[in-house]
This record gives sequence, structure tokens and C-alpha cells, in this order.
Amino acid sequence: MTTRLLSFDIDGTLEVGDPPGPITIAMVKRALELGYIIGSCSDRPAGLQRAMWEQLGIPVAFSVLKHKMGDARAQVEADEYYHVGSADRDNHYTALSGFTFLPVQTTTGEAWMIDAHGNSLPPNTDELSQAERARLG
Repeated sequence: MTTRLLSFDIDGTLEVGDPPGPITIAMVKRALELGYIIGSCSDRPAGLQRAMWEQLGIPVAFSVLKHKMGDARAQVEADEYYHVGSADRDNHYTALSGFTFLPVQTTTGEAWMIDAHGNSLPPNTDELSQAERARLG
């Protein structure tokens, strides 16, 4: 099975960011259910990132400053590395760190997203599209 790491920017990306973004906490929890390794790479200090995740009750594998995204890659072994963000800086640092950039506006087809009716996608991969099944391994 392919191990996937999913990093989130916070501000402009997560619903708890400042400004709030379109990624809900339910979506992050869904990613955990699907087996993604979760964490954050943000402009916020790493300690504040960890405190946010702890307050939300979400266990994360890493919290690093965005410009040190490569540290997350060094800390956590995975087959694939993704970063969800809303700014050009996110794209810049993902390229430098060997991550794949997922602009927050284009993630609606990802398996860890909530469907248009507000329901979680089913955990059974038979219910997912062919492309999503391929990405999940």
C-alpha cells in the first residue's frame, strides 16, 4: 500500500485559518481515516500549529514552518508527499521540498474531501472513482 503524507497550510486553507479556508476539519479527519499521514506546513510558528491540532483533537505527525517544508519530509517517511495551500508561496516551497502542490481550489476531487451534499465519501474504495482508487493504491 502506498503511504501518503498530506500537509496543510492553515491560513486561507483550513476553516480555522485567518482568513478561513474551504478545507473543513471533517475533511482532515477523513484523510486520517483513509490512512494519510497528516500535518501542517504554515507561516505560523510550529508550536502554535501543534497547539491548534491538539485543541482540535487531531493527531499530526509534523508541524513545521512553510519555508522548512523539507524538514517534514526528513521527519516522516512516505511514498508520496502532498501540500494543500492557497498561496504562491505554498507552490514555491513545495517545489523546493519535493512535495506535490495541491492548490486548495482544485482539491474537490480528492478522496478525503466531502461530497457536494456534505456527506463523507464512503471508506469502501469500491465506491470511489477509478482515479481515486488508483491514488489510494
